[in-house]
Amino acid sequence: MATESEAADQKDVLLRAAIDRSLRHPVMFFFTSGAAWLGVSILFGFISSLKMHAPEFLAGFSWLDVGRTYPVHLNTLVYGWACQAAIGLALWLVARLSRREARHAGTILMAGHLWNLGVTAGVIGILIGEGEGRPWMEFPAAVWPVLLLGYFFIAVWSFVQFRCGTRARAYISQWYLLAALIWFPWVYATGHFFVFVFDGHPLMAAGINAWYKSAVVFLFLAPVGLGTVYYLTPKVTGRPVHSYSLAVLGFWSLAVIAPWAGMQKLVGAPVPEFLAYTGAAAAVLILIPALAAGVNILCTIRGHGQTVHASPALRFAVAGTVGFVALGFFSMVLNTPVMLKYTQFSLTGYGFEVLALYGFFSMAAFGGIYFIVPRITRREWLSRRFIVWHFWLSVYGVIAIVGASIPGGILQGLAQEAYDKPWMDVAIRGKSYAIGTTVAWGFILVSNLFFFLHLVLMWARLGRRSRHPTLLDGAHRAGTPARLEHLRP
Repeated sequence: MATESEAADQKDVLLRAAIDRSLRHPVMFFFTSGAAWLGVSILFGFISSLKMHAPEFLAGFSWLDVGRTYPVHLNTLVYGWACQAAIGLALWLVARLSRREARHAGTILMAGHLWNLGVTAGVIGILIGEGEGRPWMEFPAAVWPVLLLGYFFIAVWSFVQFRCGTRARAYISQWYLLAALIWFPWVYATGHFFVFVFDGHPLMAAGINAWYKSAVVFLFLAPVGLGTVYYLTPKVTGRPVHSYSLAVLGFWSLAVIAPWAGMQKLVGAPVPEFLAYTGAAAAVLILIPALAAGVNILCTIRGHGQTVHASPALRFAVAGTVGFVALGFFSMVLNTPVMLKYTQFSLTGYGFEVLALYGFFSMAAFGGIYFIVPRITRREWLSRRFIVWHFWLSVYGVIAIVGASIPGGILQGLAQEAYDKPWMDVAIRGKSYAIGTTVAWGFILVSNLFFFLHLVLMWARLGRRSRHPTLLDGAHRAGTPARLEHLRP
């Protein structure tokens, strides 16, 4: 019996190694190119934030005014970094959970190059003044079909991989990942068709645009982020998910509630009232899947504080989970009818977007990357110090941006409602918060330079060959503690 068990374990190890080897280049391509775009996004975020309180900075370059750097910042954050990180995570996780190695890695790489070509063309279009002027949809209209075509090849491969897998049952991680892969083309195509193709009323185009932003976060990035965390938490702690029923509740509540959110941004506009108030109600109820996932994941790691402290993947995953709970809380608070009039035209929306894209999704994605990359490169991370700096500078930076933008935006909105006060008072009031945001983006930029350098060196396979994980609570070890044995590749 022991011999049969050892043979089965060896076969399982060889299968995992084959899956990792087959996906090494496409997954590392998406991670590395996404990290490069993240650096571009943070740089433009720093520039646009700086120009908000120091407009003379780079004043001689018309293509670097706020009207161009700000949309480049957000669109590269969404399509350059977040979408590519999500695709890389989904590729590896679907293959691992399906227990089948990739057969058409070249097709995935081709789709990745096509996606990056589209993002590059979109950024150039915005900088030369050809942007469309709709939040998160500023790329020139000719770009979105290119991105959709590139995604099509990736999604088809992922579903073939899932259908051909050997698992008899689907895990909750697979639920989230496959749902995200289905929802994204629906959200992306619907939003762009109704805004750019169909000749609808401009007011409804604004409503579709608001719905689109919400749907990208809650129907694509959130499921991928949660699927990643639900995979990492049991894997690293060595214990099952605390409650499968709670995990199912979180999934279905997100699936039912999230498609209705977004149009609360039209409160007060000349549209049917039920659209805005339905969107507000859905945004408030987002707290339900946030709490379900947060409680479930945090209960799973309960009693494993030392493991969280030692594991880079779990540390980032827990930070992303806390970010998702905070996102649900702020979604409830900021989208009530009473608060919307103070938040519609202020910095609050920006703080909420940064919390969603960086405080939640990016932290979960970093956790996945720190877990996956050593397994597909067969190398240990080069520097614990780089990882620790990346974590703490990212955490402090996000807290600073959210802490400056959301409360500052609410105060800004209150000042806007004071009709007897001059508008200049409102602008001056927002200046100090813009300064805080600029400093925070500077810290995040430094942390991600370390992250990108680290990632490139790992792709070049310059890390030390090791059977043991990179731990953060001490020097590289000759042996692995028993509680962390499952972290081995």
